[in-house]
Amino acid sequence: MRDITGEPQCPPETAELRDRVAAFVRDRVLPVEPALDVGGPGAAVTLRRLQAQARTEGLWALPLPTELGGQGLPLCSYAHVAEAEGVSDHGPAALGSAPLLDALMLWRHGSPGVRDRYAERLVAGEVRACYAMTEPDVPGTDPSLTATRAVPGEDGTWRVSGRKWFTSGAAEADLVTVLARTDGGPADRDGLSLLLVPSASPGFRVVRELPVFGASGQGEIALDQVVVDADHLIGERGKALAVAGERLQLGRTLRCLRWLGQAARAFDLMRERAMTRTRSRGPLGDLQLVQRHVFESLLALRTTRPLVHEAVARLDAGRDAAVEVGLAKVAAARTLQQVADAAIQVHGAAGLGPDTALPALFRTGRAARILDGPDELHITSVARRVLRAT
Repeated sequence: MRDITGEPQCPPETAELRDRVAAFVRDRVLPVEPALDVGGPGAAVTLRRLQAQARTEGLWALPLPTELGGQGLPLCSYAHVAEAEGVSDHGPAALGSAPLLDALMLWRHGSPGVRDRYAERLVAGEVRACYAMTEPDVPGTDPSLTATRAVPGEDGTWRVSGRKWFTSGAAEADLVTVLARTDGGPADRDGLSLLLVPSASPGFRVVRELPVFGASGQGEIALDQVVVDADHLIGERGKALAVAGERLQLGRTLRCLRWLGQAARAFDLMRERAMTRTRSRGPLGDLQLVQRHVFESLLALRTTRPLVHEAVARLDAGRDAAVEVGLAKVAAARTLQQVADAAIQVHGAAGLGPDTALPALFRTGRAARILDGPDELHITSVARRVLRAT
């Protein structure tokens, strides 16, 4: 199906690796998706088994730095693999790629003590991390209004208090990177800092799970005078937005690649249904309205994929990619929602039930248009940059 949906050319060695990852996700991850979706102890056992298999097959932590125990696959190469890996929401965790953003952040901006204590264990899958930025009653598009505060103590530690929500993986995390105000006041873009908070710390608790369209994975957390060691400050004091911006551009691009993989999965399901489902007057695919769904979905995939890979190329070259990432994020989220919706329509009632992945794919596509920055944020940001350009 890669030639149909417009998979870009990649070097033979990368293509071989991509195909191995695609086979791993297809043959090992997809069959156990229902168990992984449920969560709990059973899902944890299943995930650990998949991770052991990924290690045995040489597919573990492909994009992570070699210095931390990863395989150091460059972004330009990993981009082709990430789409195959992201066909399932559980693919990155099963293959050890999920901690990429946290590991890079600690490696580049953590203190020597933090790097030594956590970075390699994070890559090895021994500890899990998450990132807590948004808050209840605070617009997620304006981090300068962050209400969580970190106050320095006389002993050099920090005391962190506040609330965060829609924090992915909060319930299972051992480490949580928290955006907090350390200086200044509301609306002051300076004075925000990032602190690495061990979730076992007194005063830290997961308040509740926040299901997204019924799916688990997001959480609300509370911090009540949580004591954080001085060396757990990530980056410079008051300069959190610089670190966050670096993380967000790469993170959004990785999400786009994974959404493309899921959109291609929905397209494959739609195409198979159209070809194999028969009526009294022939295959479902003979209907022009079904053909339109196929055409529009293919058009969305073919036009979105180059935008995403353009963002990858600029990031890989170390260039500013704000416009490219904004375009890619909006396009990829829309494409996943559009293609999943079309596939559901072609499946009819079967597309609404538990026998296909389509409800989950549609849910991810709809949520994608809000999480990681709503469409409106990226549209406005890109337009302003274009209008300011000379």
